Amino acid sequence: MTTPKIDQILKNLPTKPGVYLHKNAQDKVIYVGKAINLRSRVRSYFHKSAQANDKTRRLVQEIADIEFIVADSELEALLLENTLIKKHQPRFNVRLKDDKRYPYIKVHWQEPFPRVTTTRRLLNDGARYFGPYTAAWAAYQTLDLIRKIFPYLTCTRNIDGNDERACLYYHIGRCAAPCIGAVNQEEYRRIIDNLCNFLGGNTGPVVADLRRHMDAAAEGLDFERAAQLRDQIKAIDQIVEKQKVVNAATVDEDVVAFARSNGDACVQVFFIRSGKLVGRDYFILEGTADEDSDEIMTSFLKQFYDQAASIPPQIVLPQDVDELLIIRDWLKSKRGANVVMKVPRRGKQKELLEMAAENAVETLNHLRAQWAADENKQTEGLAELQQSLDLPEAPLRIECYDISTLQGTNTVGSMVVFAKGVPRKSDYRRFKIKTVQGQDDYASIQEMLRRRFKRMTDEGYQNQSKIENPKSKIDNAWALIPNLIIIDGGKGQLNAALEVLDEFELRDAVPIVGLAKREEELFLPGQSEPVMLPRKSQGLLLVQRIRDEAHRFGVTYHRKLRGKSAIRSSLDGIPGIGPKRRRELLKKFGSIEAIRLAGVEELAAVPGMNKKAAEVVKEQL
Repeated sequence: MTTPKIDQILKNLPTKPGVYLHKNAQDKVIYVGKAINLRSRVRSYFHKSAQANDKTRRLVQEIADIEFIVADSELEALLLENTLIKKHQPRFNVRLKDDKRYPYIKVHWQEPFPRVTTTRRLLNDGARYFGPYTAAWAAYQTLDLIRKIFPYLTCTRNIDGNDERACLYYHIGRCAAPCIGAVNQEEYRRIIDNLCNFLGGNTGPVVADLRRHMDAAAEGLDFERAAQLRDQIKAIDQIVEKQKVVNAATVDEDVVAFARSNGDACVQVFFIRSGKLVGRDYFILEGTADEDSDEIMTSFLKQFYDQAASIPPQIVLPQDVDELLIIRDWLKSKRGANVVMKVPRRGKQKELLEMAAENAVETLNHLRAQWAADENKQTEGLAELQQSLDLPEAPLRIECYDISTLQGTNTVGSMVVFAKGVPRKSDYRRFKIKTVQGQDDYASIQEMLRRRFKRMTDEGYQNQSKIENPKSKIDNAWALIPNLIIIDGGKGQLNAALEVLDEFELRDAVPIVGLAKREEELFLPGQSEPVMLPRKSQGLLLVQRIRDEAHRFGVTYHRKLRGKSAIRSSLDGIPGIGPKRRRELLKKFGSIEAIRLAGVEELAAVPGMNKKAAEVVKEQL
């Protein structure tokens, strides 16, 4: 049955192409679709035949309003549909799950001296993007590898070639140093162009270019430069050897396959460049329970390639998809050239497709097992903590506090939050300690807690256990009372924290424990003997995870405050250690810490050093 309002909307729908939005009684968008003919497409949802589909029936039951936007063409409607799905994340649409997690390598090509960084946002800013990478560590690992071959910039300084001194990265071979004129703009951009070709899988021209410049350097008797280029070629050859050749033809293509089970769907993509498998990634889709395979694949293609860094000339699919022609035209407009979409029946591409499908099945099985295990472990760990610490309720919201400092400088505090056993990073907070002079962990903890609980009392607090879903978005996380506070430290740190709770009259409202580092003992207020959780228990593993996360979060902030200048000045301020000796020391040992740990004889053996200079370095560091 339709309401009079819906009947009126259906009567007045245009016959033009466009996008429609179904809304529920709360005015929330629950489905976004596109149509060549809005009137016939939207009306079809209310036909008796459409009610045979369970998902359509549930959708129609919730529709309280319908909006539409007319487009000039089906292609324009497709673009608008993608934008609206990304914006509203309607629960009845098939949608990519958390696509923000996929990082890209960004080459700032629009800059005179392009930097290389990582990003999770694709912008139309003239930069070149490579990826996506399965996780941030994969992107960083790739950057670390290629920086040894193509020494690129990461700093934001103004490059004019007239700086007096280069940074440490130049001295250890990780930056070409255009800042001091070691290379000019043309030479530096050639390095970055080769880097882009390498990331794109096109290594042949890169190696040819390097060989040409190596030969020219040798003929010009610049043997040091020739040796550097030779080493770069060797490193590239070693990397290429590890890449699996999957197609004798030098083709660029993406191979897409997927698996589904019990309402979950996983898409696997193989990225093949110049006939070599250069990477692969998986993507989880939501809202697929009652959708057919064509709709799942169509939705994935539109959402994935809408935010893909590059589009290959060929895409291999497991089956024909709806809207094939319009998707192909859309991809052509994005790439600037034709894109072939094919379903292979035999041969090498069919084998690749089967391999991708097998990987999708294995990935989905692994993830489902992991999800189930993690949820069970989290529940078990929270139950163990409630029992072992004699808590009145399960600690749905746990806050952990840690102090990071180095000889009393740049002291910072960190607060991490775990909701229902899962990190809730939106609620993490950092505190730059302002009132404590020198190294005083107790006073630093008290300043941090005073600032935290003052915010809580000012905002008017509420109990986490009253919230139906601990992972749901909270307008003001400061207002939540934690079900458990963990202070990283022993009795002294715990007692310091208790004084603050007493100031705010919260001792009876907020359970608190101190976690000693050495034996991982939990100290409770008013108890002389600590609580020892069983080794390998889920409760102890959860506490360790929370403590480690607080330490990581605090140390990251502390290092940021100290800055790179502190490391550089360690050698710059030593009498008798100039740029040449500093460069040789870093080349030999790789870091300040390694130099600090080296013996006098080892330091003296470095080219350009002597025993007297080594003794000075040892004394100063």
